[in-house]
Amino acid sequence: MTYTVAALLGVAGAVLVDLWVLRTRLLTKVVFWATYPIIITFQLLSNGILTGRGIVLYSPDAIIGWRIAYAPVEDLFFGFALVLLTLSIWVWLGRRGVQRTPAAGEGSALLRLLRSKIKS
Repeated sequence: MTYTVAALLGVAGAVLVDLWVLRTRLLTKVVFWATYPIIITFQLLSNGILTGRGIVLYSPDAIIGWRIAYAPVEDLFFGFALVLLTLSIWVWLGRRGVQRTPAAGEGSALLRLLRSKIKS
């Protein structure tokens, strides 16, 4: 399987999860598309540094060959899939009231226990 095929399957999978599995529908929201250029900017910057300096190399047989800021376009597809999937899961969990425990600012259970022991 080429990187191109893997990246396109990743996009298709992320779109499927967003629209039909989790039904978060981020792709239909203006705020997603309004903020996505920020992500692309930093993705192109980091990809440009890594591929432009030869730190990351791609086999010409595995990519279609189109590049933006030294990085193959497949990286943009793959990055899109990763961001969309992550945000879809985050929104889905948030809608169900799932949050990390403890909530921000409360500290860990161990820290609370230690504080209560110190006060006693």
